[in-house]
Amino acid sequence: MIKSYKLRRGLANTFIYILLAVLGLIWIFPLVWLILHSFRIDPNGGTPAVNVDHLFPYLNELGFDNYIGLFTKTDFMLWFKNTFIIAVICCIISTLSVLVVAYAFSRLRFKARKPLINVGMIMGMFPGFMTMIALYYILKMMSLDQTMLGLILCYSAGSGLGYLVMKGYLDTIPHALDEAATIDGANQFQVFWKIILPMAKPMVIYQILTSFIGPWCDFILVRLVMMDNSDGYTVARGLWRWTEQEYKTEFYRYFLSGSVVVSIPITALFLYMQKYYVEGVTAGGVKG
Repeated sequence: MIKSYKLRRGLANTFIYILLAVLGLIWIFPLVWLILHSFRIDPNGGTPAVNVDHLFPYLNELGFDNYIGLFTKTDFMLWFKNTFIIAVICCIISTLSVLVVAYAFSRLRFKARKPLINVGMIMGMFPGFMTMIALYYILKMMSLDQTMLGLILCYSAGSGLGYLVMKGYLDTIPHALDEAATIDGANQFQVFWKIILPMAKPMVIYQILTSFIGPWCDFILVRLVMMDNSDGYTVARGLWRWTEQEYKTEFYRYFLSGSVVVSIPITALFLYMQKYYVEGVTAGGVKG
């Protein structure tokens, strides 16, 4: 019976490993294809990746021409700068907003606390794209349409509604620490800055990552706000433009190389802070 159990277990594990390997190959195949074709050189210019005569390019077809052209012949660096500025500013505003709201709901006791928590949870259930038309007309009335400031306001204005995970993490920090600090003469700001914030470091880093990645990768909102203002495009909007029919023949190879370049900062940031990210995700759901 023991041998039969070991045999069944071994077969089950083998099947699971094969299935995971196949799924891993399916997941990584488009990435490998993208990276290799971003290096592919077309001797006649144009777009060699649209009509390929073989799945992967040969070694003698690879080079850095697409990357050199990306930085010297296109507006990619302008779009990259716009994206970086917007993502950093929104990251700072969103992280501070979430921290303040989560701390107030977790540590302070006031009459409107529970109603506000419920209202925030209900509003958070509605997808953001439902308000996009209204946002556009509001920005247009304020003369902020097709501006980076308008885009930053759209990304960061409602960020405080994402307080729930942060609040769950702060709830796990004992209230006895607050009381001890208050007895020693600390005010609310000192309790937050010197006690709560250092202990919430994993959750703060998680919030920084999510707040940065959102504007960095978003396409829908910048497509609505910026319209045809190419000087205010982010990378996502600019790369999408290169896939349109009128630009595809000339710029598709730059689209491939640009897609690789824009993924590098996010990948590096995530790998560097992965430990804190995982710790923040798991700990933030311990107590609601």
